Amino acid sequence: MINKSTLTSVISKYYLNGLNNQVKWRIKDKQLTIYAGESGRVCKIQHKNFPLEDAELGVFDTHKLSKLISITNGDLMVSLEKIKAVYTKMHFADANFDLTYSLADILILGKNTYYEDPESFEMELEIAKEDIDHLIKAKSALADVNNMLITSTTDMDGTNICEFIFGDNTGFSNKITYQVQGKISKSGIEIPFDSDIFKDILNSNKDMDSGTLKLSEQGMLKLNFYSDEVESEYFVARNE
Repeated sequence: MINKSTLTSVISKYYLNGLNNQVKWRIKDKQLTIYAGESGRVCKIQHKNFPLEDAELGVFDTHKLSKLISITNGDLMVSLEKIKAVYTKMHFADANFDLTYSLADILILGKNTYYEDPESFEMELEIAKEDIDHLIKAKSALADVNNMLITSTTDMDGTNICEFIFGDNTGFSNKITYQVQGKISKSGIEIPFDSDIFKDILNSNKDMDSGTLKLSEQGMLKLNFYSDEVESEYFVARNE
């Protein structure tokens, strides 16, 4: 059994509002692992207590899967159907509905590339739920602009702080700046990122208990979020 809200939360964390539609679900010793993304933007999602046997499942259309699951309620029974060694269908059942989702051949989905940590991170922040809410609001207020700068500067006491700056790069545009304190080893960093992708990641992880953000001046952003059963990790490369 798995709760519908937990399952939809896991899916939203890799789907990212439509960015990653085709993925493999890997289940090993009750742990579900999903890699997704493309060059410049990748993620790994893990659920530590997933109620299925060891398997590799090809999900060709996450959007359709989400639509099916959306009509269910409460706890779901999840089961698999296979022909010989090939998994062909995934079944979901609640008190009223019995749904069938057709799986794809995992070979047609190809392989995922993934990133490793850079040699060092010049910035490490704890991201609280309040920070997530404020950053989402800041981006939403400038929804038509997808530019975001993550910078390090000093406050009036000479302490290094992080600033998230939403808005166009021209000097005549509207801007919003949000400050977060953390472990910041260097001031003067200024790296651009896609704020639409950043917002999608934050939106899909609002339900998590804690989060961290790390930034390398080489241009790599790493985000991690944690709850009792779910962990999510994202690497996002800078805008060119």
